[in-house]
Parts: sequence; C-alpha cells; structure tokens
Amino acid sequence: MSWIQNHKDCEGEHNNMTNTNAIRCTFLGTGTSMGVPVAGGFGRNWVSKDPRNERWRCSAWIQSEDTSVIIDAGPEFRLQTIRAGVEWIDLVLITHEHMDHIAGLDDLRAYNYKQEFPIPLFTNEESATAIRQRFDYMFEPIKYPGSTSLDIEIIDKSRTFRDLTITPLPCTHGNVDVQGYRINQLSYLTDVKSIPESTKERIRGSSVMVLSGLRWSPSHPTHLTIPEAVEIAEELEIPMTYLIHMNSYVDHGKSQKKLPPHVRLAYDMQEITIP
Repeated sequence: MSWIQNHKDCEGEHNNMTNTNAIRCTFLGTGTSMGVPVAGGFGRNWVSKDPRNERWRCSAWIQSEDTSVIIDAGPEFRLQTIRAGVEWIDLVLITHEHMDHIAGLDDLRAYNYKQEFPIPLFTNEESATAIRQRFDYMFEPIKYPGSTSLDIEIIDKSRTFRDLTITPLPCTHGNVDVQGYRINQLSYLTDVKSIPESTKERIRGSSVMVLSGLRWSPSHPTHLTIPEAVEIAEELEIPMTYLIHMNSYVDHGKSQKKLPPHVRLAYDMQEITIP
C-alpha cells in the first residue's frame, strides 16, 4: 500500500517516513457528537472562520506499509472516506457504542463489495452487543441482502494484526465503558472522563497520544476538558499529544496559543506520522 500524499500535516511534525515501522494517522473528524458547527449552523459565530474550526464527528484512518485501519465510523463516514481517499479497509476499531461513533457502519458495505470478504471489527463487549442490536439486519440468520459484513471480535489484551501491535485501552465515559487503542507508538483515546492506572501504564512510552478535550470550561460529567487533558499528557510524559472531540466554543487559533508546545489541537484532514 502506498502512502497517501495529498493531505500533509502542514506543521510537519513526525513526518519522517524512513522508518518502515512508522504509521500514519489521518484525522477524518475531530468534532464532538453534534459536529462543528451543529445542525442549522447555530453558534457558527462563536469561533473564527478558520477552516480548522469545521469539525466532523471523530474518526481516524491509520495506515502502515501493509495495513489500513479505521477508528470509529460516525454519521459522516461516507463523506470522510471520499474526502480522504480511503480505498481499502483491513480492520475497524470501535471505541464505544454511541451513534456518533458507529452510525456509519452501514457504509462499510461498499468495501465489502470491493474487497469481497467480511471486515474484522475489534471492540469491547458492550459495544459489540449494541452493534448487533442496532444493526440487527447485518447479523440475522438470514442476512439482509447486500448489507455490511463484519466479523466482530472482543479485544481485551494486546494482539498482533498483520504488521501492527494493537493494545486495548479501557477508560470510562460517564457510565459508559469506552476503549481506546494503542497502535504501535500511537495511543488514541476519545470520549474519556477517567483513565484507570492500569490503562495509563499501557499508554506510557507512546510517542504520540490522541486524547479528547471537549472544551476549556466548565468541568463536564462525562468528558475531559482541555486543561484536564493537558494534565494527563503531562502526567504520562507523552512527547506530543493531539486533542480531538472539541465543541463549537473551541476556536483553533486562539486555543492553540494557550496550550504548551507538546499539546496541539488536531483538525480535520490533518496527517501525522508516528515513528
């Protein structure tokens, strides 16, 4: 598989592609559950016209030399894959069952038609149950003709998938169990409020962390704020952290000036390479 070259990270960090173990992360979406701006465009005037303030629902595309992985498939998934040029998907990782992370699973059927095999999907037990219930037509004994074909597998410990090492990162999102993923040297966690110490140990040593930071203030019952996310990045001593899942009140340019050098806001279609 060749690297996609047409959407470079304009700031250039981590873009050393000489390491054959490197992976590339494309942020397909970096917004909160309602997207930014929200339906109807309400609140558009809260932030500047900086295009980085246009945020589709959170999803990421991870590429290695041999493997193409999608993390979450929300309501804009079809448009995200077209915009980024995703032509092949070897694996889907689902963080949790909320619809802004799974509503686009039906659009995977186009990849089934092209690839001619069910797509493996890794997630936790709760999300697997929810997916089978909400998309029951995909899993009935007599499957609805032409619907998406998925092979769901519960992942609760590190495993190798082709040329990637994938480690689950259990966290909590209010009363919902969410599951981040460490993929080689990248740790990706979204919709997080609390990270257990055992999960922090799995994250330590990552070169890059992607972590949700909903807003500056006030505190939220089910999401980390931006200051809380920065505290975690500093506690874990991650060299570079990118924040995602920002809401309509977070202006990219103004916010970036307030963050330490090792923490940055991600934006839609940004690409980073992790050695």
